[in-house]
Amino acid sequence: MVDPSGYLPRVVGASASLLADAVGHYVFVSSVSVYEPPLAPGFDETASVVELEDPATESIAEAYGGLKAFCERTVEGIFPGRAAHVRAGLIVGPHDPTDRFTYWPVRAARGGEILAPGDPDRQWQFVDARDLGAWLVRLAEQRTAGVFNATGPLPATTAGEVLEICLRVAAVDGRLTWVDDAFLVEHEVGAWMELPLWIPEGDDFAHMQEADASRALAAGLVFRPVEATVRDTLAWAAARTEPQADGVGLTPEHEAKLLAAWHGRTT
Repeated sequence: MVDPSGYLPRVVGASASLLADAVGHYVFVSSVSVYEPPLAPGFDETASVVELEDPATESIAEAYGGLKAFCERTVEGIFPGRAAHVRAGLIVGPHDPTDRFTYWPVRAARGGEILAPGDPDRQWQFVDARDLGAWLVRLAEQRTAGVFNATGPLPATTAGEVLEICLRVAAVDGRLTWVDDAFLVEHEVGAWMELPLWIPEGDDFAHMQEADASRALAAGLVFRPVEATVRDTLAWAAARTEPQADGVGLTPEHEAKLLAAWHGRTT
C-alpha cells in the first residue's frame, strides 16, 4: 500500500485502519516539513519533529508539517513495524502543479538577464517524481520499514550548478546575476515561492535543503541526472495544458525592477 496524499490524521487513520488486516505494508509519503525549526545542517531522521499546538486542527496551510508528523505516528500505531515513512524533499519534474522547480527551466528559456538568488554555492535539494515513485513501489514490494529523508540529487547540487544546467538545456543567450540574501530580504522578496528554492541565510529553514538522505540511498533510492529532469520539465512546460500555479516565481516586471535596483545600489 502506497499513500501519496495523506494530509489529515483523521483521514489517514481511517484508511490505515480499514486496510490493517488486508495489507501487509504501508508506505506513507510524508515531508521534510515535519522537522522542527531551526534546522541544523545535515539533519537526519532523528531530528525533532513539529508538535501540533492544536491536535484537532485540520488547517493544512497553517499546520502542514505538524499534520504530516501526526499522520506518521497514526500510521505507525496501526502498522507497527510494517510502515515506511518517506520524508520527501521538493518533488519536481513534468506535471508538477506547484511550479516551484519549473520556474527555473522556463525562466532560463526566456533568456536575457536572470536574477539568481543568494549564494551560488548553496545546496539545492529536490527529487524527481519519477525517481521517487519508482522507489516507493520498491519499498512496498520489499516491505522496507523505517523513516527516510528522500531528497537529492546525488551528487549534491548547488544553486549555481542547477541554474547553469537550466541555461545549457534551454540553449539560449542568458546570463545570471547573483543577488545576495540581504538585498532580497530588504526588498521583501518571498522565499521559496516567489523565488523558488531560495531560502535566505539566517532563516529558521535555511538548512532545509541539507537533509541527510543516506538512509534512503542505502535503501535503494537513485536519481536521474539533473539535466534530464530539467530537459523533461522544460519540454512539458512548453506543451502544458495544465494551469500555472499562482504566486510562484518572479513576474518579469518585478524581476526587472529588482535587477535595476541591484545594479543601481550604492556600495
